[in-house]
Amino acid sequence: MSHSLIKYFSLLIISSFCFLFSTAQNSFIQSQKSSFRVSNAFSNKESLLQKQFAEKNIEWPAKYIYIRSFKFDSQLEVWVKNSLKDKYQLFKTYRVCMQSGTMGPKRLQGDFQIPEGFYYINEFNPRSAYHLSLGLNYPNSSDRILSDSLRPGNGIYIHGSCVSIGCVSVNDSDVEELYILSAYARAGGQEYIPVHIFPIKYSSKRSAEYLDGIIKLNPGLENFFLQLKTSYDYFEKNKQVPLVLVDQKGNYVFN
Repeated sequence: MSHSLIKYFSLLIISSFCFLFSTAQNSFIQSQKSSFRVSNAFSNKESLLQKQFAEKNIEWPAKYIYIRSFKFDSQLEVWVKNSLKDKYQLFKTYRVCMQSGTMGPKRLQGDFQIPEGFYYINEFNPRSAYHLSLGLNYPNSSDRILSDSLRPGNGIYIHGSCVSIGCVSVNDSDVEELYILSAYARAGGQEYIPVHIFPIKYSSKRSAEYLDGIIKLNPGLENFFLQLKTSYDYFEKNKQVPLVLVDQKGNYVFN
């Protein structure tokens, strides 16, 4: 086969792949927009998000996003990038407007605890009772080892409406932005959008002092909090999400 033919077929394959990828991306977004709430959210928020991305000199839409939330600080951060090798850049910090439970992991259905640990978005719910919802894969593999074996709980979401019985809740306007950002990342191929939930923002002196008080009251939580801090410190240094594994005892270990 001549060099020109090889080049022709290579370009044809690449073009076909790009077409199929673009079609799949558009298909996911369009399927989401079939919901009135999501369609309305795109109408209200997409232009604003594009403008905010442009102001930060970030390519729209982000192909990869990383969400991390801090209980005590009542914050939820969205970090973005557009290639695997890029470092994450902070796009926006949202206010968590309602929380339930205390510091520490969720271990039992009905304990009203917001989980702490390492999760990913596994559901887009445009018909949520709380405006729009992004489901998390609680219980994860660590939770299944350490939580109640029969009733660990489930149904944990990031959602709107400013109410919480174990979920991360923001206002309706903010959840619309989070939903759009996550939908574009999912459509762009990020199948597992990481969501890390921490007890505190470890870099905050006030928050660290508060957590020290919690540990004095419950020393059994210290090792768990240190595991989470290891991930927090890694991201702060590298602006990349660490690979999180779980050992046989349910402890988080990192690569």
